[in-house]
Amino acid sequence: MTTTAEPGHDQTDPSTSAIMSERSRLINLGYRLLGSLADAEDVVQETYARWYAMSAREQQAIESPGAWLMTVAGRICLNLLGSARARRETYVGDWIPEPLPEPTEWITGRTGPGETDPADRVTLDESVTMAFLVVLDAMTPAERVAFVLHDVFRYPFAEVAEVVGRTPAACRQLASSARRRIRTAQSPAGPSAGQAGIVRQFRTAWEAKDIDALISLLDPRAVATADGGGLAVTHLHPIVGSEQIAHAYAEIARVSGDRTTFLECTVNGLPGLAAQQDGNLATVFAFEFAGDRIRHVWAVRNPEKLRSWRIS
Repeated sequence: MTTTAEPGHDQTDPSTSAIMSERSRLINLGYRLLGSLADAEDVVQETYARWYAMSAREQQAIESPGAWLMTVAGRICLNLLGSARARRETYVGDWIPEPLPEPTEWITGRTGPGETDPADRVTLDESVTMAFLVVLDAMTPAERVAFVLHDVFRYPFAEVAEVVGRTPAACRQLASSARRRIRTAQSPAGPSAGQAGIVRQFRTAWEAKDIDALISLLDPRAVATADGGGLAVTHLHPIVGSEQIAHAYAEIARVSGDRTTFLECTVNGLPGLAAQQDGNLATVFAFEFAGDRIRHVWAVRNPEKLRSWRIS
């Protein structure tokens, strides 16, 4: 499991172009570690600020600027992850990682409308599915950083140790523990035509308010989790069980009526749905599958987490 940008291609010339060429890799690291594009962008800005705070002589003394930038960004993410639990205590309802659109639907959410720079996009692969990110979020900060740097970005444990502040042997154990968590969660391997078909059937049944059809598409122990962040109305606690979810979603369709339009889309590289209300994007739905049924539904309604989306 690797991203498209591998270590080992670092530029030794600390010129602006060489340094800025690392931005895509830094964004990809930050999103996987923090589950937030906004936080990833802040990490990248802070990383570059530390680089340019050095003198030219100090910059030239760094053998691999790309590796230096990744190390600094990893340490900043580790510090942010350490304080994230305390910040979550004040978050309204459940916190879900920020959903990512497919490349053709990106916009520059923080700087205004328009096409985003490819360097600001996150590479969509199995390491950014919603199910995968949720498992990552349950790990300790050190586990998460060690696993992502080694298993996703293929950094040797000697370099991971410089970021985590532990021995290479300890980092190896952290990554091993993270792998066990992922195996236990049985995250899906990737998209398939079958999954897209299940999402399409779910959409049709939901629009028809067909409770029996919804139940048949959901695993009996399915869970539906929503994230409004106190900025959008939604259920504050997970809904557990296929019948409970079906009835709750049918009621949502009844209340929203003709104001809501459901669109099939790609969410974090897998088939998902987007809901528009009165022409405006209101919710993005990500799914996890168990065989031919839906095991988990994540509904992101927090508008701050939908800024990178453009649904036409």
